[in-house]
Amino acid sequence: MAEASSFSDIEEVSRFIAEKNVRIVNLCHIPEDGRLKTLSFSTADKNRILEVLESGERVDGSSLFSFIDPHKSDIYLMPKLSRVFLNPFCPTRTLNVFCRYLDQDGNPLNVAPENVLSRAEERLLSTTGVTLKLLAELEFFITSRQREIEVLFPSIPDRNYHESTPFSKFEDVRNEVLVTLSDVGVRTKYGHSEVGRLVGKEGEITEQHEIELMPQGMMEMAETISVTKWIIRNVCAKHGVSVSFSPKISLEHAGNGMHIHMCGLRNGINVVGDQDGKLNVEAKEMIGGILKFAPSLAAFGNPIPVSYLRFLGRKESPVNISWGARNRLAMIRIPLWWSFKGTMGKGDNCKRTFEYRAPDAMANAYLLFAGISIAIAHGLKNNGESLKMAEELHLEGPAKKPRRLKRLPLSCIESAKNLKKDRKYYEEDGVFPKAIIDVTIEKLRSYEDSDLAQQLKDEPQKIEKLIQSYLHYG
Repeated sequence: MAEASSFSDIEEVSRFIAEKNVRIVNLCHIPEDGRLKTLSFSTADKNRILEVLESGERVDGSSLFSFIDPHKSDIYLMPKLSRVFLNPFCPTRTLNVFCRYLDQDGNPLNVAPENVLSRAEERLLSTTGVTLKLLAELEFFITSRQREIEVLFPSIPDRNYHESTPFSKFEDVRNEVLVTLSDVGVRTKYGHSEVGRLVGKEGEITEQHEIELMPQGMMEMAETISVTKWIIRNVCAKHGVSVSFSPKISLEHAGNGMHIHMCGLRNGINVVGDQDGKLNVEAKEMIGGILKFAPSLAAFGNPIPVSYLRFLGRKESPVNISWGARNRLAMIRIPLWWSFKGTMGKGDNCKRTFEYRAPDAMANAYLLFAGISIAIAHGLKNNGESLKMAEELHLEGPAKKPRRLKRLPLSCIESAKNLKKDRKYYEEDGVFPKAIIDVTIEKLRSYEDSDLAQQLKDEPQKIEKLIQSYLHYG
C-alpha cells in the first residue's frame, strides 16, 4: 500500500527510508508538458541519498522547457519535503519526492511554470487581498478490447452518465483510481461514468469517466492534477486498458474538458456568495475578468488543435464567451449551491463556486492558473469594466441571448493572436517572463490550423487522423 507523508527535515526522510526498506528514491518534477517526470537513485549508498535530498541534482533544463537556451541549460532539481509518498506501482519499494526548479545561482527558476504561478498568486493577494481555491474535474476515456459482458448488457452512446455495472464496463478501474489517489494523499470529491461511450470498428469499447478533486490552493491543485493523471494512466496500464485525456477522441462523440471550479477567499471568507446565498458583486467582477481574458486564456487552457474541435463539436462544450446559472453551454456556469438550512458548515468555505468550463487537460495547469489569477485580479481592480462585461455576457436560460455574444477562439492561430494582444497584462510586474509568452505564441502559430473549421467540414478523415495523433498527449 502507498503511504503519503510530509517531512520536516532530511533526517526524518532518512529514517523513513530505513524503516520502510525503501530501495529507490525518485526525484519527481513537472516541467512544461505537465507530465510527471522521475530521476531515480538507489538507496544503497546512504550518504549519496542524504546528499541528493540536501543539495538536489543537476539536470538538462532545455530538454524540459522550450523556454531555456540549450547553451545555458543546466538547472537544479531541489527536493521539497512537503509532498512525499511511496510509489504504489513499483514492485521495488520506491519513494517519490517532489522537487522545485532552481537556476544556476540557486534561485527559483524564472521560467518554471510553478514559479510563474507563485508570482501570480502573490500579485493577486497583494493587489486585491484575495486568494483562490480551485477544484478540477478531470474527464477521460478508457478503451479496451470489447468485453464479453458488453454483449449481454450493451450501453447506449451519449447516455452513460452515472451508469453503473454491468452497463458501465470500467467502474472497477475508476474505483481503484480513487483508492490509489487516497493512498498517496490526494483528496477526491467523487468519481462517476460520464456521457461519452462508443464501440470502435475493431471491437474496442471506449467509455468516458470523471474524477473530481477536492478544493485546494492553486499551487497544490496544479501539482495534484499531474499526479492524478499519472495515477489514472498507471492504474489503466495495470488493467491492460488505455486511457486518453484528449479534448476529442472522435468527431461524433463527447469530448473531455477540465472544468475548474473556483472560490475567492478574503480573510478566510468566501467572496463568491453573500449571506443570503446569492452571487456576490465581487464574484461578478471576478467572472467579468475571466470573460475579458477568455480569448487569450485559451492559449494556456486549450493549447493544441484538437482542443478547438471540442468547441466546434459542442456536445455540452462551451461555444460562446458567456456565463449563467446552471447553463452547461455557458463558458462560466454557476452550479447549484447548498443554500438551504444546515448545509453550509462553518469549516467549508468552498461550497459556493463558479465553474470555468473552457479548459481541457492538455493545459499546463500552472500556467493556466497563473493566467486565471491575472484575469481575476484585473476584474477586481477594474470593477466598472468587469461588471459591465458580466452584465453584457450574462446568459440566463437556453432561449435568451445576451446583447453582445462573443465566441471562443476556434484555432490555435486565433488564440495566439489574442495572447499577443493581451501579453502586456500577463507580463505586468514580471509575472509571465517574455520568453514564455514568445514561445507560447510561436508554438500555437506552428500548428497552422486557421482553417480547422473548414477542414472539419471538407476533410473529416484528415481531422480523424489529427485526433489519433493526440490521444496520449499531455
